[in-house]
Amino acid sequence: PQWTSISSILVRITGNALIVAALLIVWWFVAAASGPEAFARANGFLTSWFGDLIMFFSVLGLWYHTLAGVRHLIWDNGYALDIPTAEKLGWACIAGSVVLTLLTVIIV
Repeated sequence: PQWTSISSILVRITGNALIVAALLIVWWFVAAASGPEAFARANGFLTSWFGDLIMFFSVLGLWYHTLAGVRHLIWDNGYALDIPTAEKLGWACIAGSVVLTLLTVIIV
């Protein structure tokens, strides 16, 4: 498979994964509004090592999905459509999402 097709598939995967992350965050807010016991359960899960891992990869997916969306906006304007440039943009999305995720985790 070409890198451009793999990066396109990753956009779809991250989009679906972000739905799961959004549902977890909604669960957390609903639990906070429901009472201390429900909140303790939801907060305990989301702040556990597994919840932290899910949230870390959610941030990575969010940054990748955002950068890939910018890449598509560039393509929609008719720029960077040649294969070498398109592949470089795909790699830039990967590298950029990793760097932005690490900055987000360190700062927040």
